[in-house]
Amino acid sequence: MEHFETWNKSYINGEWMEGAGSTTYENKNPYNDAVIAKFRLAASSQLNEAFETAAIAQKQWKTSNVEDRKAVISKAAEYLKSNHDEIVKTIVNESGGTVLKANVEMHLTIEVLEEAINYAEEIQHVKEVPSTIAGKINRIYRQPLGVISSISPFNFPMNLSMRTIAPAIALGNSVVHKPDIQVGLTGGVVLAKAFEYAGLPKGVFNMVLTDIPEIGDGMITNNYAELISFTGSTAVGRHIGEIAGKNLKRTALELGGNSPFVVLSDADVNQAVNAAVFGKFIHQGQICMIINRIIIHQDKYDQFVEKFYEKVKALPCGDPNQPDTVIGPLINREQMNKCLSFIEEAKAEGAVPLLEGKKEGNVLTPSIFTDVNNDSRTTQSELFGPIALIIKAETDEEAVQLANRTDCGLSSAIFTRDIKKGESYALELEAGMTHINDQTVNDAPNIPFGGNKASGLGRFGNPWVVEEFTTPKWVSVQMKERTFAF
Repeated sequence: MEHFETWNKSYINGEWMEGAGSTTYENKNPYNDAVIAKFRLAASSQLNEAFETAAIAQKQWKTSNVEDRKAVISKAAEYLKSNHDEIVKTIVNESGGTVLKANVEMHLTIEVLEEAINYAEEIQHVKEVPSTIAGKINRIYRQPLGVISSISPFNFPMNLSMRTIAPAIALGNSVVHKPDIQVGLTGGVVLAKAFEYAGLPKGVFNMVLTDIPEIGDGMITNNYAELISFTGSTAVGRHIGEIAGKNLKRTALELGGNSPFVVLSDADVNQAVNAAVFGKFIHQGQICMIINRIIIHQDKYDQFVEKFYEKVKALPCGDPNQPDTVIGPLINREQMNKCLSFIEEAKAEGAVPLLEGKKEGNVLTPSIFTDVNNDSRTTQSELFGPIALIIKAETDEEAVQLANRTDCGLSSAIFTRDIKKGESYALELEAGMTHINDQTVNDAPNIPFGGNKASGLGRFGNPWVVEEFTTPKWVSVQMKERTFAF
């Protein structure tokens, strides 16, 4: 059984390397502040080495046959399955996620790998299209981009890393990956160990344990990076987009959310409450797709609020290692202080605190605010914490209009007994994803996952991710002599 905390190094060109940077980072358990591991951060020179290595390795990897690529991906999934319990433990201790959250993340990560097997052959497909020129054959090839720069966040580090890494590798690309340093083990080390076990050729996957003070914008500006895949805040996404655009680099950006959960006048309130509690409080609300605003038709408002309150106040809070814990710690003190300031701001804006969260060590217990103004600063912010904001709508139409009043457009949900009406409203919602009679936190490897507006660019999931991580190449063959105009 692996003990991942002992593998506290970067993985470059198939070798585990001590960081050469000036900083040592203490990786702490967000629940009790115990030091799990210490990372000597990689220096800019090591990041450059990782990109150079990836560029060289990709030239060979793109010529690999489909069965070799499938075998590597399958063995990486096998590694995760065989180390399941230790990985779950590491997710809990490093990210503060509950046991439930850790198992969900494991499941999603393995699903991404297994789906990648289904499109590994795409770069060997050749499509012929008709030509208007006599004797000409048009062939369309799909080729790897080259080196993919992968930057992943703290909240679901394995899944949100692997959804870039698996398709990149399956489609003949190489990868330089930087996980959020707060989750360097689950977002980086575990994945490097999986691909090392799988026999992936050296240099195809490189993982650097480092941070911005050491490398600056090196993950974006490196000449070898053909595409920057980033999951994180909209502010950082704009910064990446600006640099990438100036340098004509492609991007895949999954950014912030302000997901509405809409309960229409004919909804099943009990079903809606159950979904809302899960979709608001899983992983303490630290998910881009999390329910950020609960918008209730006035006919269902009082009933929903009463039932929601009773269910939320009973949620077990505390040690994420305890199997029944639902609300564990926030990732760090900065996020705690941010959430506490949102609570105070909501009160100052006139929202009514039906249940006010309390700081208990590094855990913030749930908050519920009613009579919330959809246009307030708090409501228009991505909370990333266990704070529920409930908004009343006078009509179903107003509920949808309120849902759309945000700069973001990632996920959304609608509850109604009338599926036809629900689908009609779903198409009106300005979000990349809408779930009818479910909550907003849904993911799968075979759907077009991504957002609209300030929630990002591009789509993950098969087959849409194939378009993102490859480039089409037109090759024409003139089979008989062509007559030219001059």
